[in-house]
Amino acid sequence: MPAPQPPAQADDYTLQAPDPRVAADAAEVPAQGGGPGSAVCVACRAGRVDDDGYCENCGHAQPRERDHMEQECGPLAAVSDRGLRHHRNEDAFAVGTTTLPDGAPVSVAVVCDGVSSATRPDEASLAASRAANASLLDALPRGTHPQQAMHEAILAASEAVNALADEQPAEAREHAPQQNAPACTIVGAVVTAGLLVVGWVGDSRAYWIPVDRSAPPARLTEDDSWAAQMVAAGLMGEAEAYADHRAHAITGWLGADAYELEPHTAAFKPDRPGVVVVCTDGLWNYAESADEMAEAVPADAAARPLHAARVLVGHALDGGGHDNVTVALVPFPAVPQGAGSA
Repeated sequence: MPAPQPPAQADDYTLQAPDPRVAADAAEVPAQGGGPGSAVCVACRAGRVDDDGYCENCGHAQPRERDHMEQECGPLAAVSDRGLRHHRNEDAFAVGTTTLPDGAPVSVAVVCDGVSSATRPDEASLAASRAANASLLDALPRGTHPQQAMHEAILAASEAVNALADEQPAEAREHAPQQNAPACTIVGAVVTAGLLVVGWVGDSRAYWIPVDRSAPPARLTEDDSWAAQMVAAGLMGEAEAYADHRAHAITGWLGADAYELEPHTAAFKPDRPGVVVVCTDGLWNYAESADEMAEAVPADAAARPLHAARVLVGHALDGGGHDNVTVALVPFPAVPQGAGSA
């Protein structure tokens, strides 16, 4: 989550992370970026990088593993990038596939956004995404309904983030009371035969984009944010609310200092093939409405999800890359059995 950034210091040199728009296609690329073994420093473009990951010429550290991550898993894919302004990537994702008891395939994608004003937001997002993904991949093959499985997965993610707060020594908490407990948002999607389930807490989002664009795209989640509350209460229009400097103040998150946890879940039965876009606000800030997101999603996204995810990250970087950017794309091969909310 974005937070006010202090003026850049001498040791906060912003490195250019690898550009996903020109990355080579690969079946699975866990991480991209400079580091030990890189031939040339990404900062000065001249010095050699030593085994510790620092340039021998200018001394700058090279991009870390999480600065740019990609993964393709069966029919779905995800990409996460540090962006152009943040000094580290506080987003995380987890994707996976499994089968239901009847053998039907199911795809799972979880995206988390660390709250920058909290301590260790990068650890929070990583712990939450892994816990939710593991919970879903365990529950679905046992026959748990996907919507119930999503609810349980969000609770598992919450427990994982809460556990991080317990790891901080009591003495440290006493001497640094201004530090908030680790926190993050979460959004996830489960796609199986004829059914799409989403779950979330915070302002990370999921969108539905029909493959042939023959029906309107849709945003499937409602933000836990100041702006969304203003709109829901009828106090401000959507454009006015999201233009306000308080717009992205979240009202729901995972973390030990969160208010009462209220996982949101929803189930849908689309009547045509499509793609589910699961993302942090680092992307949707540059494609906020469903129509804008549909315009940014390549027409072949369902067939080339990794390429499409790279294109979407590139869209955010082209727009300014002010935040970390993470997106997962999950194709939905619809069963023609009517549309609507389940």
